[in-house]
Amino acid sequence: MHSNGSLDFLNMIRNDKAASRKTGSGGGNLIAVIDTETNWHNQVMSLGIAYADDKTFKCVDSSYYIFKEESRVGGMFSGVLYRCKERPKVFCRSEAMDAIKAELISTGVRKIFAYNAKFDYGHLPELADYEWYDIMRLAAYKQYNPAITDADDCCKTGRLRSNYGVEPITRMLSGDSGYFEIHNAVSDAVDELHIMELLGQELEVYACARL
Repeated sequence: MHSNGSLDFLNMIRNDKAASRKTGSGGGNLIAVIDTETNWHNQVMSLGIAYADDKTFKCVDSSYYIFKEESRVGGMFSGVLYRCKERPKVFCRSEAMDAIKAELISTGVRKIFAYNAKFDYGHLPELADYEWYDIMRLAAYKQYNPAITDADDCCKTGRLRSNYGVEPITRMLSGDSGYFEIHNAVSDAVDELHIMELLGQELEVYACARL
């Protein structure tokens, strides 16, 4: 795919349906949930974004990027790179990150959420200027997760001692014991956003989860 530089990216973003929304369906601002998948060299090979209203946490849009060179290396989840409804934008990393930053600016997003956010944050230095929040810091704690009961094995801090990844937490909150994480970046971003919706905590509560 031939690129003519940043002007192409900005034009692409202006035409993208996600970039056209600056407020959510519930009347709030937009937040973004980001998920990444890495290759055998621990490099990001795909990145998914789920946009949500910051009051309802309902998904209003999503976008998906595949990093051309890094995806060619292959990784544990290469087989599901294209297993999603969202049509991916395939660029080299620098082009993709320019497009992602333009998209975030266009949507007015300043808060980025992720599950085990330190991992994604550490792999995306280009987005270090944004406010990052870790969904897991609420989902894994009895104080914030209403599905955690006295029968669950927790530390004195209230954190589950084990089984607090996306898959077991989604099963716990949704009651769907058959749920499996796809490990496709955009599908997983949508699922992680759904965890926020199921937790039922207001945005302000996530202040304790800021990196």
